[in-house]
Amino acid sequence: MEIDWDTFLWPYEEAVRELKIKFRSLRQSFLVDGGHSPIEFVVGRVKNVDSIKEKMNRRVITPDVIETDMQDIAGIRIVCQFVDDIYKVVDLIHARDDMEVIEERDYVQNAKPSGYRSYHMVINYTVYLPTGPKTLIAEIQVRTLAMNFWATVEHTLNYKYQGEYPDDVSARLKKAAEAAYQLDEEMNSIKDEVQEAQRVFTQNKGKEKE
Repeated sequence: MEIDWDTFLWPYEEAVRELKIKFRSLRQSFLVDGGHSPIEFVVGRVKNVDSIKEKMNRRVITPDVIETDMQDIAGIRIVCQFVDDIYKVVDLIHARDDMEVIEERDYVQNAKPSGYRSYHMVINYTVYLPTGPKTLIAEIQVRTLAMNFWATVEHTLNYKYQGEYPDDVSARLKKAAEAAYQLDEEMNSIKDEVQEAQRVFTQNKGKEKE
């Protein structure tokens, strides 16, 4: 079975566009109300064809089941300031009726052996095409700024080592992950003070424009 990649990926590209708009609008709604937004920023991507093919070969995924067996073709990343914000975002996603959570994995409280932390949610999301509605699977990752920094560095190193890290690099990565989480925990403990300072800054900035 030969896949027409342009046709196949188009609904996923539309899903990513829509989801980015929705979560960015949600962030803005918190800010307009003068409150703290649990969402700091949102990015998204559709897996490129080479990455999809590599994963199909590695996981032995056949074309006829790719839509159900590959859950991260469409990916959204929501980055938060505080650990508590992660769970607020998770609750917000569960409360929505325009997407259905079908699987979730908490790597925040249960870090991977590498030190990786993030909250993963797999959703069903429906896009509306000229041919009618199409429901597809997308992955949402929710993490803090510190977790995102660590994951970005680890992802970059993976290109060099292809997952086979030297022992010293692996140990240092894990140590860095632990330090990042300690930073998150400390920041979480003073989040009320930080949020109050942000509110004062926003109010003063608004007065300057008057």
